[in-house]
Amino acid sequence: MRIALAQFNTSVGDIRGNTEKIKKLSAEAYDLGADIVVFPEMSVCGYPPEDLLLKKHFLENNRLAVEHIAKNCPDIVVVAGFAELNENGCFNSLAVLQNGEISKIYRKSILPNYGVFDERRYFRPGTETVRIMIKGMAVAFTICEDVWRLKWLDSFFSEIPRIDVIINISASPFHVGKIKQRQEILSQCAKHFQCAVAYCNLIGGQDELVFDGRSMFVDSSGKVVCQAHAFAEDMLLADLTSVENKKPRLKAVAAASKPDKSLPDDHISEVYNALVLGVRDYVRKSNFSKVIIGLSGGIDSSLTAAIAVSALGAKNVVGVTMPSQFNSPDTIKDAQVLADNLDIEFYALPIKVVLEQFNKLLTEMADWDKNTVAYENLQARIRGSILMSLSNRYGYLVLTTSNKSETAVGYATLYGDTAGGFAVLKDVLKTMIYQLAEYVNELHHREVIPVSVIKRPPTAELRKNQKDTDSLPEYDILDKILCGYVEQDKSASELIRDGLPEDRVNQIIGMVDRNEYKRRQSPPGIKITPKAFGKDRRMPITNLYTSENF
Repeated sequence: MRIALAQFNTSVGDIRGNTEKIKKLSAEAYDLGADIVVFPEMSVCGYPPEDLLLKKHFLENNRLAVEHIAKNCPDIVVVAGFAELNENGCFNSLAVLQNGEISKIYRKSILPNYGVFDERRYFRPGTETVRIMIKGMAVAFTICEDVWRLKWLDSFFSEIPRIDVIINISASPFHVGKIKQRQEILSQCAKHFQCAVAYCNLIGGQDELVFDGRSMFVDSSGKVVCQAHAFAEDMLLADLTSVENKKPRLKAVAAASKPDKSLPDDHISEVYNALVLGVRDYVRKSNFSKVIIGLSGGIDSSLTAAIAVSALGAKNVVGVTMPSQFNSPDTIKDAQVLADNLDIEFYALPIKVVLEQFNKLLTEMADWDKNTVAYENLQARIRGSILMSLSNRYGYLVLTTSNKSETAVGYATLYGDTAGGFAVLKDVLKTMIYQLAEYVNELHHREVIPVSVIKRPPTAELRKNQKDTDSLPEYDILDKILCGYVEQDKSASELIRDGLPEDRVNQIIGMVDRNEYKRRQSPPGIKITPKAFGKDRRMPITNLYTSENF
């Protein structure tokens, strides 16, 4: 039996477009000799469809699409995920299509309800196993989280007399290190049931989430036989052959699927590719064609621009530098050099005159003072207004350049450098920003991001001789505190016991807790860590709790 795993880029709500892709890929799999072609979780409607699932007509269209696929792909067994409405409720389902009709439906049993997942809000759990025979092979079906609960799955499959291959369709979003978790889970599952596992994962960007694909076949010994490409559409094929008195043998079909050499086993390259795909899909699926970025000559905006060019092409990226009297000639020059290196459209719009006019107006207010943070932040708000005005006039999407370290502690100006439609680096700590910038230059074998940008001490340049370290600890200390407090939920006392300085721990935790109101008003951004701000970490805006006050 030849199995094809067809990971493709769905668009949420584009049932017609997704259906056409499924039909096309099914025909390709058939031409490659596949007996069964497997598509990812919710491949008919895209994942996650969120409150579209509350619309009855949306669910009805899912069913009509599945029936349409069945009628148009009668010569191959098709396995596709869809949102199903029946007399018992709404289900995250898998349809097995044979001979032009729906022959079986498996309904996801384990519904994740943590982090970015809200499946219990929408779905009821399935309770029945589904197994079919193809060319004498026993095929059992699961959906995503089902195989992550091995003890439950063992009980669930207890009445099935024989399984040669478990097919798992998935929409597993990316974060750093996730691929190793998946490989371990699937390997344990294959060894436990002494059968092959065929795992088909989604690829593409959907709002904050990026799905990295990397579908795979695992043999009964737990070995990954072959794996599809990361962050790209791909079709992976393998033959499952019976051997007398032994478990069926799984063999990759080399002619149809080349080894994935697109990504080394490196977290920085993983993150870079995730950011590129996330930007490309967010922009295009939101029906924008161009983006605009405020280029300060600093590392965050430089990296954002480089990612945007990789995602969309240089002709679709516009850079604008907006210096005030506090910007140094070096950073102004670096913004121009970066734009030249990237070959993007570039404009210089100095804001000194505008700042003077704003300041003159505000002096009518009692106690307005140029020597305050409010005056510094006014510069950022002027720049935000300019970028949003250009977006409004020309239809460009503004890419925000703030990183996770700044977003965490509120070291960003609300309605200023937080203004925009998409925050590319929202989940990327500052220390990783430097690694990514160096990776960009290595990837292109030339100096795309000027070395002077990478080496310069970070500064907002909102007053003379300003440095980020005037307000914050060094970023290596800051990021360790943030990683512990935000991503690992450690208390202040635990962080101090870990060797972090007590004064800095208390300072940073206070800043994180005070700035939830800013984060709630910031644009969405790409998730690359296990706990990103937004859907992963949902804190009340008004919140008086501290771990030390009880």
